[in-house]
Amino acid sequence: MATHANRRQFLRTATIGGFVGLSDLGFLGRLPPVSAEEARLDGKVVQLHPEIEPLVRLLEETPRDRLLEEVAARIRKGLSYREVLAALLLAGVRNVEPRPSVGFKFHAVLVVNSAHLASLASPDAERWLPIFWAIDNFKDAQAKNLVECKGWRMSPVKESAVPPGHKARQALIDALEAWDPEAADAAVAGLVRSAGADEVSEVFWRYAPRDFRAIGHKIIFASNARRTLGDIGWHEHAEPILRSLTYAMMQAGKENPAKADDPADRPGRKNRELAKEIRADWRDGKPDPAAATELLAAFRQASAEDASKTVVTLLNKGVAVQSMWDAVLAGAGELLMRRPGIVSLHSVTTSNAIRYAFEASADDMTRK
Repeated sequence: MATHANRRQFLRTATIGGFVGLSDLGFLGRLPPVSAEEARLDGKVVQLHPEIEPLVRLLEETPRDRLLEEVAARIRKGLSYREVLAALLLAGVRNVEPRPSVGFKFHAVLVVNSAHLASLASPDAERWLPIFWAIDNFKDAQAKNLVECKGWRMSPVKESAVPPGHKARQALIDALEAWDPEAADAAVAGLVRSAGADEVSEVFWRYAPRDFRAIGHKIIFASNARRTLGDIGWHEHAEPILRSLTYAMMQAGKENPAKADDPADRPGRKNRELAKEIRADWRDGKPDPAAATELLAAFRQASAEDASKTVVTLLNKGVAVQSMWDAVLAGAGELLMRRPGIVSLHSVTTSNAIRYAFEASADDMTRK
């Protein structure tokens, strides 16, 4: 007769088994022993959801020249695509510091969603290729992190500083306004634990694109993180990923931007004020190709502030916001063709990320 052993029965069997060849648990005797060192978790490194932690450690600890074969072997035994995708992003945020810039080696994190999209667009037989490329890219970034950032790894959040749920959102906003990375780290942990995905994301849609440092990587990270979390599981994995995003958003020069007037911050600050001038019913405009052409011409000739003022003027005349996006996306593509290179390429990827944030946001002022 089949029996359902509870925890107490299991422990009793295991204890007796220690004297009689492990009794019904004899299979344990055929497994390699686990040392105390192997079982001990590093208290200086953030711990992940227990179901994904072993796979992340596999990516972290397996040498690069063996890793793809190891992952392939796990896949043949039933490891799912979703698990691999989650572990890849989590390994990146835990082992690659977004410093000295949010780019270069940190592309191992930024590129995960793109690899995922490439997989979705691939034939079934080739769907693993972009993910395996991204896994190998992670190992390269991990090695660079060891040299450039002295082996930085994400530490556990300072629990004593985490605000209660009802105060977490404002605490995060205050920390972002003050460019205080320690306070922001604790606050985002508190917010993720107490609020839903949309409420948390609204803060990032507002603050990730506020400055021109890192050629758009901050809003790219925000958009890609939200997209990927929607596929791998927000509740299980959001906290470490959004802690990494918050840390990336705090990247600046030696001087605190909250106490300075850096050129990288001026357009964002000015746009906050200009947005207040847009009419209340701005979403009810009509498409106008001529208006899109006018804005595109402003992109070629005007200053950043004057281009923003053109947007305000056109929206207030009743032009649909879609015509503004037509000009933005066409302008980004044109810039890339006129000046091929890494910087101009990011005009395209940044525009894509901001457009995603615009569509995802429910806050009227943020969307403006």
